[in-house]
Amino acid sequence: MNVHKNARSCGASRELLVSRVTVEGWTVNQAAAAIGLSRRRATQWISRARAEGQDWQYDRSSRPHRMRVALTDEVREQIVIHRRERLTMAEIAAKTGCSKSSVSRLLSAAGLSRLSALEPPVPIVRYERERPGELLHLDIKRFGKIEGIGHRITGRRTSRPRPGYECLHVAIDDHSRVTYAEMLIDQSAETAAAFLTRAIARFGEYGVKIERVLTDNGGCYRSRAFAAACSRDGVTHKRTRPYTPRTNGKAERMIQTLLREWAYRRPYTTSTERTAELSPYLHRYNHHRQHSAIAHRPPITRIPGNNLLRRDN
Repeated sequence: MNVHKNARSCGASRELLVSRVTVEGWTVNQAAAAIGLSRRRATQWISRARAEGQDWQYDRSSRPHRMRVALTDEVREQIVIHRRERLTMAEIAAKTGCSKSSVSRLLSAAGLSRLSALEPPVPIVRYERERPGELLHLDIKRFGKIEGIGHRITGRRTSRPRPGYECLHVAIDDHSRVTYAEMLIDQSAETAAAFLTRAIARFGEYGVKIERVLTDNGGCYRSRAFAAACSRDGVTHKRTRPYTPRTNGKAERMIQTLLREWAYRRPYTTSTERTAELSPYLHRYNHHRQHSAIAHRPPITRIPGNNLLRRDN
């Protein structure tokens, strides 16, 4: 037994401790105080003496009962192969005879902990049209109507009835990033078609003729009313591939900007108050806010003849 020179107990003192308690009738507190041990440590030695019998007074080896065995290269390869077959870690462990912790550790080192890692990420394809009006992105974001300060500020989620919803319709020019948006009552076909007509007219005020529009596959964009609006204004309608919102990424990103810098920037007490702030924000975005994707210039500067910062709304 290798006992530290300043240790409170050795084999003999432990035997004396147990003898005083079990034979002489000392209390555990008395025996522990005489040896210089805590009651907790003294209780542990007494329990070991009663449970183990022979050689209880000696320190146990610190060596673990089982040692981890290194996996062979063949087993490692099999684990990776099974993972690429989309098996779970439990299934791989059962097939290879390894523990789940070993399988998890190896897959983590190989970067295959998540099944999503088996599929390469879709490459990001960035594009920009050559001139304003060549492509107009459209999208819709639904907002809950406001009746007082909500849970985003108060943190209290009560079960009061919802006051309903309203929809933000957004149109952004692909080349210039000039944006037009309206908060409307719904996202019906007639509402979306009327918004497109007004958006085309607004861009016409800048001297921009819209040639094509890009939307997702929402019902309002697949309607006859929307198709009639496109035909009436001489606009070609393109739709994104299903379940690929990144195709309409500029509109999606613009909505995120609106959420951060307008809708949730400060608390509103009513929906009318929030809607009233939309037009001033869009003027600031189009005419004053620096846009990182266009060399930190305001979007309006990319439309010929509109390079001066306008003061009107």
